[in-house]
Amino acid sequence: MPWTLKKVYYRIFQFCTGIGMKLMPWLEPEVIEGADSLKKLPAVIKERGFARVLVVTDPGLMSLNMLDTLFEQLKATGIEYFVYDKVQPNPTIANIEAALKVYKENNCQAIIGFGGGSSMDCAKITAARVARPNRPIPRMRGLFKVILPAFKMGSLLPPTIFAVPTTAGTGSETTIAAVVSDPETHEKYPITDPVIRPKYAVLDPMLTVGLPPHITATTGMDALTHAVESYIGKFYNNKDTRGKAVMAAKIIFGNIEKAFENGRDIEARGQMLKAAYYGGYSFTRGGVGNIHCIGHNLGGMYNVPHGLAMPVIMPYVLEWYGEKAHKRLAELADAVGVSRPGMDQARKAKAFIEAIRQLNKRLGLPEKFDCIEDKDIPVMAERALRECNPTYPVPKIMNKDDCMAIIKALKA
Repeated sequence: MPWTLKKVYYRIFQFCTGIGMKLMPWLEPEVIEGADSLKKLPAVIKERGFARVLVVTDPGLMSLNMLDTLFEQLKATGIEYFVYDKVQPNPTIANIEAALKVYKENNCQAIIGFGGGSSMDCAKITAARVARPNRPIPRMRGLFKVILPAFKMGSLLPPTIFAVPTTAGTGSETTIAAVVSDPETHEKYPITDPVIRPKYAVLDPMLTVGLPPHITATTGMDALTHAVESYIGKFYNNKDTRGKAVMAAKIIFGNIEKAFENGRDIEARGQMLKAAYYGGYSFTRGGVGNIHCIGHNLGGMYNVPHGLAMPVIMPYVLEWYGEKAHKRLAELADAVGVSRPGMDQARKAKAFIEAIRQLNKRLGLPEKFDCIEDKDIPVMAERALRECNPTYPVPKIMNKDDCMAIIKALKA
């Protein structure tokens, strides 16, 4: 198919999907927030009638005893819990299948995802596998591949998910997306479906106090990427999601350096959790774009952490969008206070992109990656575009040469 016709098809697909999204029921998670709000979660679980839960987390959090309070409260409330704590920084198919085994062997009724985006994503896809025991994870790749088989197979909805973020970035506690890695093919891709959205989100800033500055920086900039990509996209977003994206961007520009410099600033920590939630809320409806699809493939190919990939890639892609994104980026520049009187849209947009670069620099983040190899670039570009097109409602559609050029520009 000629490239021009492909682009027309992509836009028609996005336009129709956008209409469909406006007609869908969107059930937001119930938020439990504030210092020490984690202690309230077991009572909520008990009120929902659950007596046996699977806790999905990672070995680092277990070694730091960060789940002790949760375990104590679960015991005191009379809830049995079973733990899968082997989640890797980029959760794998093997991680999910192992968590599923623990869930089934212990007849669990609900799942708690405790940790960063990796643990929450692992919990969400595990829930999808509970509901779709005969559907392999690769066949859930993309949009609505969990819920649609239910109409054919008469399957039940996934179990209730309680999300407890310990980083302020991914927004996975409110999104319909979860990302999985396949070490055999070096692919990393999203599974996106409303039925894997958590029912409850616990935003407890005390859980983020111990985050190292680098993790504070990368997760916070991940949240900014969600806000920016959802705000500048086409067709899917609406007044509500754009409003949440602006709020997220303003909060991040106002608080990320405070949290980075003083990890015990509870107010800044709480604000960053709120920003991450708003960013996740925004892109759940508004979608993401080329920053994410390229970042996923850097993660899949070289295991680059998602939160690090996003801020490094962001300025390159935003510059490539050019005038197609100027209006929206200019509005964000006004919102976060980096524009100046007399600037036109183009100058405001460039000021916003430069502000991201300078923020990255102050947070100690690199401008490029030294892991990229020329031989891998064509494969990464193909995989990135397979993820992005036709689904992501980007301001400007990227072809393989464009994508390869950006990946080359990212190479140190």
